Amino acid sequence: MTQLNITINLEDLKGKIENSSLESPVKAALTLLLNSLMEKERDEYINALSHERTEERKAYRNGYYERELITGSGSLKLRVPRTRDGEFSTTIFEKYKRCEQALILSMMEMVINGVSTRKVTKVVEELCGTSVSKSMVSNLTKSLDPIVNEWRERPLNTIYYPYVYVDAMYIKVRENDRVVPKSVHIACGVNQDGRREIIGLKINHGESTESWTLFFEYLKSRGLQSPKMVISDAHAGLVNSIKHSFLGTSWQRCAVHFLRNIVETFPKKDSLEARQELKDLFKTSNLTVVRKLKDNFVEKYQNVKGYSKAIEKLEAGFEDSIQFLSQPAQYHVSLRTTNMVERVNREIRRREKVIQIFPNDQSAIRIIGSVLMDIEEEWSKVKTPYLSEMKAFKRL
Repeated sequence: MTQLNITINLEDLKGKIENSSLESPVKAALTLLLNSLMEKERDEYINALSHERTEERKAYRNGYYERELITGSGSLKLRVPRTRDGEFSTTIFEKYKRCEQALILSMMEMVINGVSTRKVTKVVEELCGTSVSKSMVSNLTKSLDPIVNEWRERPLNTIYYPYVYVDAMYIKVRENDRVVPKSVHIACGVNQDGRREIIGLKINHGESTESWTLFFEYLKSRGLQSPKMVISDAHAGLVNSIKHSFLGTSWQRCAVHFLRNIVETFPKKDSLEARQELKDLFKTSNLTVVRKLKDNFVEKYQNVKGYSKAIEKLEAGFEDSIQFLSQPAQYHVSLRTTNMVERVNREIRRREKVIQIFPNDQSAIRIIGSVLMDIEEEWSKVKTPYLSEMKAFKRL
């Protein structure tokens, strides 16, 4: 049997590089090197050198075909050897396939992190010396759909979520040749182990009792059981839907939003003391003391000019804003506001503003879902639970 060794004549290679028409010496060297390696691979497959006569020959040479390979040095046009039996296959492209996959993953990562498709194509062109179209980048990101959809539809009945935060934000989407605003409904849950998860994502035409009810039905269809508490802002449709969707669940109105709504009605001048007294209402963990402080505030300012609307708002929303006090004291800071889900919204907005207008609902779910999955992965890496020392909750 003929023994074949892959060897390269460096002087010959140097001469070919110097006389090469390729614009880059590195590309020229890599092209000639890979062509030489593929030629040697074909020699090994045939088990005979060129023009060698031997009984151990397995096949015959049949010329070449041209194929492009994208590398870190640019796009290379290679001469791929063929055999008459059509069975020979070089390993060069398989080895470089991992590089191509890394490039594709990098492109997808850039899009998810808020880099526009136009900028992605420019980056790839500068790195690889070859251009990719915006449509190609968009089509590549579509491979995320099965992953995001599986995450969005995962079962929620394997663990109990005693606390659920919900909120909505608006994006622009193309629909029937028009650009329309649509709401992105998001739910974050704290499970019985005190860990945060993003448990819901849905696109709707707006915020209403019906849209929020559909969102909660979507969560319940995946196994979500009535939580102990839902934390949100005071959107009328949302509040109404919470009451009808979850039996035995308390609604915690975001205390920060509540205080802001009241303070906005204060007189422009000489209201500093009243502002501080109002904030002090939510700085104690004793429910009896909080109610006493509220009564004192009402008694002090109810007959003062300019405070009637503030008193009215305080009386109407006070109990809903202090539901967190019924829970363990160490959880109060985390349960009194919607800060957690609002930070999630800000991260989505930071990346979404580059896109500005989504071509359709699925593209919005794809990108926003990928962002949410990244956030959730970061949460999972935090060693300390969001709500530590969580006691086991029985499912209702």
